[in-house]
Amino acid sequence: MAKDLYRKLKVLREQYNFSQEYIANKLGLSRPTYIQIEKGERELTISEAEKLASIFGLSLEDFIKNPTSTPLKVVFEEKKIKEKKNDIRIIMPRANVEKFKEVLLYVLNKVGAKPNIGETAIYKLLYFIDFDFYEKFEEQLTGARYIKNHYGPTPVEFKKITEEMEQRHEIERVKSKYFQYDQKKYLPRREPDLSKLSAREIKHIDEVLARLADKNAQELTKYSHGDVPWKVHKNGEIISYESVFYRDQEHSVRNYEDEL
Repeated sequence: MAKDLYRKLKVLREQYNFSQEYIANKLGLSRPTYIQIEKGERELTISEAEKLASIFGLSLEDFIKNPTSTPLKVVFEEKKIKEKKNDIRIIMPRANVEKFKEVLLYVLNKVGAKPNIGETAIYKLLYFIDFDFYEKFEEQLTGARYIKNHYGPTPVEFKKITEEMEQRHEIERVKSKYFQYDQKKYLPRREPDLSKLSAREIKHIDEVLARLADKNAQELTKYSHGDVPWKVHKNGEIISYESVFYRDQEHSVRNYEDEL
């Protein structure tokens, strides 16, 4: 493979703040062997390339193609506090951050005021919006990254994006009660810019909300825990979009029989 691909590998690893040791362990290699790969001194096998693509939430094709293209743009970065390891970065391209905002605002305008829709429920709705879209159309909607944690899939970029939206008075964060539980809610302070979303994307979001927005956080968490993308990853791992193609009948939203 071209040396440009190995440069791309290093750029991706550093942008995701992964250590060489971490990537080496994921590949089942020693750190010195992985360093050889990053330097272009050792060829990647196909299985190793597939693992790397999954780690970075990419398809194998996207991982391999256009190795000389401009690296992913860092959108936000915390001010440095003593050491570089404390930096918090968002690695979505700016265009996708803007789309993420409009999707969030659309969801909040539609269902944000419902008593069952708190922050945890919003996490799950965004996850199913993104992953269902990828399964149906093999394209990313927002491109957000989700990690596996105890409560289900969680969007990595959510906290930083919502903080920026609060500062711009686009949303408002409020505390409420849902039965006996404390709940954090987000309410929209402007309408979504629908020019940023296609008719197909809006239709898809409406379908996900119609199917899931009446469920509470506990029900959505349980439902997400049964989904293959969540089940096949370890806690703290980025969930690969490609894993949607192994979903069971309960979670799959694509009619594969019609494609035969």
